[in-house]
Amino acid sequence: MKTGMLLLAVAALAFGGADLKIAHVDSKMIFDKYAETNKAQKEYDKQVAKWEQDAAAKQKELMEMKEKLEKQSLLLSDEKKKEMEATFLKKKSEYEQFVQKIYGKDGELFQKNQEISDPIIQKIKKTIQDVANQEGYDMVFDRAAGAVVYWKKDNDLTQRVLELLNKENATPTTPAK
Repeated sequence: MKTGMLLLAVAALAFGGADLKIAHVDSKMIFDKYAETNKAQKEYDKQVAKWEQDAAAKQKELMEMKEKLEKQSLLLSDEKKKEMEATFLKKKSEYEQFVQKIYGKDGELFQKNQEISDPIIQKIKKTIQDVANQEGYDMVFDRAAGAVVYWKKDNDLTQRVLELLNKENATPTTPAK
């Protein structure tokens, strides 16, 4: 709350005490209800499912190798047993590297999420700025960031931004004959 008050004080000073026209949006609601987000989520989910399928197949192969090694352990020569253990450890290491590459910090999962969501977030920010400029607002707060504790419904640009975004991405329909 102190941060919000500080921002307003700084803004008031910056504008020389002039009347500020302030609006607010809920960027999370815009992001969640934006049609492009749903398309991007489906693309992301498809890729995640593929990674999960690959990881499950690798894990299954590891389990089968381990089970085979355990069952045949007593029947194998020391040399053959060491060879199978080495193969198992190599596969286990490959699996762990795969998991780290996909799901680790800054892994492909994180990168794919950034690749898909960043353009959407940028478009939302630009649209908020455009609407605020068109309607003469000096400042727009984001309720999703938690800095706004009270808002007047009249100054809420969320629906206008969302409608504009979804209108831009609507596919034209041909009238029925």
